[in-house]
Amino acid sequence: MKIDGKAWRTIWLESDGAAIGIIDQTMLPHRFATVRLASLDDAVRAIKTMQVRGAPLIGAAAAYGVWLALRVDASDENLERSYGALLAARPTAINLKWALDQMLAAVRNRPRPERVAAALRRAEEIADEDVAINQAIGRHGLKLIEEIAARKNGARVNVLTHCNAGWLATVDFGTATAPIYLAHDQGLPVHVFADETRPRNQGASLTAWELGHHGVPHTVIPDNTGGHLMQHGMVDLVIVGTDRVTAQGDVCNKIGTYLKALAAADNKVPFYVALPSPTIDFTVSDGLSEIQIEQRGAEEVAHMTGKTSDGRIETVQVVPDGSAVANYAFDVTPARLITGLITERGVLQANREALAAAFPERAKLAP
Repeated sequence: MKIDGKAWRTIWLESDGAAIGIIDQTMLPHRFATVRLASLDDAVRAIKTMQVRGAPLIGAAAAYGVWLALRVDASDENLERSYGALLAARPTAINLKWALDQMLAAVRNRPRPERVAAALRRAEEIADEDVAINQAIGRHGLKLIEEIAARKNGARVNVLTHCNAGWLATVDFGTATAPIYLAHDQGLPVHVFADETRPRNQGASLTAWELGHHGVPHTVIPDNTGGHLMQHGMVDLVIVGTDRVTAQGDVCNKIGTYLKALAAADNKVPFYVALPSPTIDFTVSDGLSEIQIEQRGAEEVAHMTGKTSDGRIETVQVVPDGSAVANYAFDVTPARLITGLITERGVLQANREALAAAFPERAKLAP
């Protein structure tokens, strides 16, 4: 995708071949900055602090993190140590573990002198594969928007999305946004309602930022507005991303997704989840009981950062001193509330049979 006319990815090998570059997403939308990751500790910190975020991008960053670790020490002990450190950085997104397992498989049985080159090669492949997957998701999801546009005789198609499942959450193109970008680029009249997505405001700060830079019409709305819009026929479909999909089709995504799914079901608005296949976890069935929900720091809820009228970036406290704060980062939307799963192999029903049939090579590896 493009920023001010220049094509960017969210993660790349630096020109000197000794480090990784990323877009620092904690600075957006008011500042655009890049960061150089030159060590395992840098990669772990970038994932933990959400300089990189979004399940697919976290996976790619972790893959490069293994390479950075092996550049210093290619021993089995350091390979295991780097795996553990990166896995602990963000426990919910299954793409992280998937990417780390891919890196282990690529280097574990190789002689030490070959491990660094093999690690970089596999990390680059993981990044390129993510781009190809997201392009395919976009093509399959585009058909849904085209069908609605045809029924509406040229009137604009209103898509509601939650959090940021855009190109900033992936290596490029995004998951939930990929169909939107393709529709916009083909001249379809598509408009996006972007939930602000408290507490980190990824919808307001990231989704709106990238849609604006690509020229896609959009409106930022408070998180509690979606149900009202659906009641009044102002939303044609919902497309969200996900951090993990279980074998039976339950979806774990940013907190608040479940409430949007309930509102969509009550108002008969199609509710789709866009996902790359590495997000499917065939080792888990019941999302409510088996997925560990990450609880993040209270400061994300108690404080907000924004730009003042004179251009300064300031962080202020919005919660009274002494008030307890809970910060559950994700919730689980049961498969029964999901109209379809938009994958690189087509739009699937949210159930075990459809997922296993579409991705048999992944399903057979589950215990």
